[in-house]
Amino acid sequence: MNAARWNERYGAEAYVYGTEPNQFFKEQLDQLAPGRILLPADGEGRNAVYAATQGWEVFAFDQSKAGQEKALALADQQGVTITYDVFDSPQLPYLTAHFDAIALIYAHFQPEIRSIFHRKFAELVRPGGIIILEAFNKGHIPYKQANPSVGGPGNLQVLMSLEELQDDFAGFNLVMGADEVIELAEGDYHRGQGSVVRYIGKKN
Repeated sequence: MNAARWNERYGAEAYVYGTEPNQFFKEQLDQLAPGRILLPADGEGRNAVYAATQGWEVFAFDQSKAGQEKALALADQQGVTITYDVFDSPQLPYLTAHFDAIALIYAHFQPEIRSIFHRKFAELVRPGGIIILEAFNKGHIPYKQANPSVGGPGNLQVLMSLEELQDDFAGFNLVMGADEVIELAEGDYHRGQGSVVRYIGKKN
C-alpha cells in the first residue's frame, strides 16, 4: 500500500480520474434495483457518488485521506450522502452478507494481499448479491508502454486475470467474464487504449 503516493495524486485540485462514473460500472448498476453497495479503493468518489444519485446506500473506502476529502466534497456538490472511510487493511469493519453489491473499479491491490481482500469482499456480499469488477488485465503492459497516459500498474503481478478472479470469488456464479481492449477517457490518468478484464459474479 502506498497512501503517500495516492495522497499526492489526489491532492491536485482537479479530479484526476474525472467526476463521471466508470462506464462499465454505470451500465451494470443501472440494471439493478438500488440497495446497499460497497466501493473499495474508490479514490475521489466518482463511482460512489453516482451510485448515491441512483438511490443506493453507499459505503466506500480508500487508503487516501485526500481521496476521501474529494469524494465527500463531490457528494456534497451532488446533494447526496455517502459513508467513506480510510482503511489500508483487509480487516474491514463491515458485517458479513451486508451488501447487495460490491464494485471493484480499478481496485488493484498488491499481489500478496489481493486474494485476502477479494475473499473478504466475497464474505460481505449477501447470497444473490453481485460483484462488479473492471481492472487492467495481464495483457495491459504493452498498452501502458505505448501510451503512459492510459495508466495502470506496470507490475504484471498486480494486473488481474479472469482465472484469478474466479478463484478468489469461488462461491460466485460467473455472469460475465471477458478480456477486452477498450478506449478509456477518465480524467488525466486513464486516457487511451488499454487491456482490461470485466467480471460480474453472483453469489450462490
